[in-house]
Amino acid sequence: MAKGNKIVAAAEPLGRFLDVIVDGTPKPGTLMEITPATEPVNGRLHVRVFQRGTDGQRTPIMILCEDELQGVAATVAYVDGYYGRVYYPAMGEEINILLKDVAGTADTHAIGEFLIHDSGTGLFIATTGSPQSEPFELIETVTAPSADVLACAIYTGH
Repeated sequence: MAKGNKIVAAAEPLGRFLDVIVDGTPKPGTLMEITPATEPVNGRLHVRVFQRGTDGQRTPIMILCEDELQGVAATVAYVDGYYGRVYYPAMGEEINILLKDVAGTADTHAIGEFLIHDSGTGLFIATTGSPQSEPFELIETVTAPSADVLACAIYTGH
């Protein structure tokens, strides 16, 4: 699944990369947020998995990229406290995001399905309820994953 072997699948990225310090052990493709009440180190902000508010809450879209500095693949989790990189996508860009495996369900996803973030995990799920934001539209079919999986989606800007 996923497109290519990097989180930012766009050939010519138009968004913004930001060098950060990663708090916790998230995997690339996860929605991140600035860690509250934590001072930057050498100009680098601390970031953590998005955990404020509710699923689908409107928030800046900051996606954790693969650990290029250490030569680590997009499927490997970060080590707490390591330098990393996040990406703020531009509308219409293709991004490989981490789809959450919803245990006990046959959570097949179709092309064109809109996705929201799952607060607390920073992973993405199919839209449920009446979210404030549906930031991604899936552009590949994902059939009954047995674990969280990278999938290619277009950033909607919403």
